[in-house]
Amino acid sequence: MATDTLAAPATLSSTQAKVFKNFIDGEWVESSTGETFENRNPADTRDLVGIFQKSAKADVDAAVDAAKRAFAKWRLVPAPRRAEIVFRAAEILIERKEDHSREMTREMGKVLKETRGDVQEAIDAAYYNAGEGRRLFGPTVPSELPNKFAMAVRQPIGVCGMITPWNFPMAISSWKLLPAIVCGNTCVIKPAQDTPLSTFNLVRALTDAGLPKGVINIIAGYGPDAGSPLAEHADVRAVSFTGSSKVGRIIGGIAAQSFKHCSLELGGKNPMIVLDDANLELAIEGGLWGAFGTTGQRCTATSRIIVQKGVYREFVERLVERAKKLKVGNGLDESVDMGPAINQRQLEQDLSYVEIGKNEGAKLLTGGNRLDQGELAHGFFMQPTVFGDVNPKMRIAQEEIFGPVVSIIPCNDLEDAIEIANGIEYGLSSSLYTKDVNKAFGAIRDLETGITYINAPTIGAEVHLPFGGTKATGNGHREGGIGAVDFYTEWKAVYVDYSDKLQKAQIDREE
Repeated sequence: MATDTLAAPATLSSTQAKVFKNFIDGEWVESSTGETFENRNPADTRDLVGIFQKSAKADVDAAVDAAKRAFAKWRLVPAPRRAEIVFRAAEILIERKEDHSREMTREMGKVLKETRGDVQEAIDAAYYNAGEGRRLFGPTVPSELPNKFAMAVRQPIGVCGMITPWNFPMAISSWKLLPAIVCGNTCVIKPAQDTPLSTFNLVRALTDAGLPKGVINIIAGYGPDAGSPLAEHADVRAVSFTGSSKVGRIIGGIAAQSFKHCSLELGGKNPMIVLDDANLELAIEGGLWGAFGTTGQRCTATSRIIVQKGVYREFVERLVERAKKLKVGNGLDESVDMGPAINQRQLEQDLSYVEIGKNEGAKLLTGGNRLDQGELAHGFFMQPTVFGDVNPKMRIAQEEIFGPVVSIIPCNDLEDAIEIANGIEYGLSSSLYTKDVNKAFGAIRDLETGITYINAPTIGAEVHLPFGGTKATGNGHREGGIGAVDFYTEWKAVYVDYSDKLQKAQIDREE
């Protein structure tokens, strides 16, 4: 499926394109509806990446039933043995990294250096979670009674449902699937309809590594048809969703009705603070990468840059100059800096916020227009866009745009910057550029986010630390690191009394 040329790809008819089936109980099967949908390259919509199944409730039911049957055996496989399969999958992904990266660029649009990073993150997650197979620790504690042993152990939950987004189609799938199966759960995953192939590639690596049938099942399709039935299914005991806060509220409400475990990783409006003493060149590099990496289509994107007034004008001038030089185009071209929006709807939303910003009185410093000439005519391209002199209460500074649009906001000092940074409904990521260690630690304490970077942009999370945020960014759970193990396991407290007599806790106590 990978393409090695930037020449316009030949238009494929639906009879020529590869058809991908659902993966249920170890078999590739067609959907119950008999309907399919197309996966096209957002950089060139003439390029048909593949055709996928349009699933419905019956497909969800079949996948969950397969996962439920597999759970009966999989939970009894020792965790280190489960983890060995994940380790082998990492080795397979390394061999296939370039092919998977190119396929991801075709289906998602982001540039090759980023899709290589996406696959690498899945590899890293596999290695990390393989190690967790020997680290599913629980506490052992002293009992309050003599001749009594007390401890807590982790146990798997059961069938887990996953609904993943399109912006990190392999990395985020790996964040969910890998810790879940190492902990002894079985899974049904519905990838985003814009980018299903990357999840298929991940699961194929796990299957080739020896994962038993039914442990992971894939259903392709749309949210209302397949995602909602998955969240609602009575035999699904945990739901993990990454996406918008609007949809997250719906998923959370569904899960609450049957007391399912529910992990929600939702929106962000992430601030980067630049103080007068910052290394400006470093801050500009970070701002460009944070704002325009992945075309701004990250929940952790740097969408607000809060700059102290002493360096505000210099920072703005230099950032705008650099933003104008970014090359936009097909991500398969190694010289391109920024790819397309994922689809027409996202592009229209990005452009609508440009008009909102101008109407609010923000100063459009560069960008703001669609790019649709020449080689860009068949894609969803937009100029990197920078607004200056933004009031922190403006919609462009409050609402998640999810595109290559950044707002620059002046501030008086660190305290003012933190107040601006915290003055939104989200709380995912934040960053601060300064050479003052005292200010750095004060910001770490006071910024109301789940992630804080010092002298780095708001992006760059690593798989061995918890990932997630506060306020409307989620419901308190975390992905990555020990946070994922906490979500995908239940605690069981165990007491072993070897006194050979009845002892009554809190009652049998000599004063």
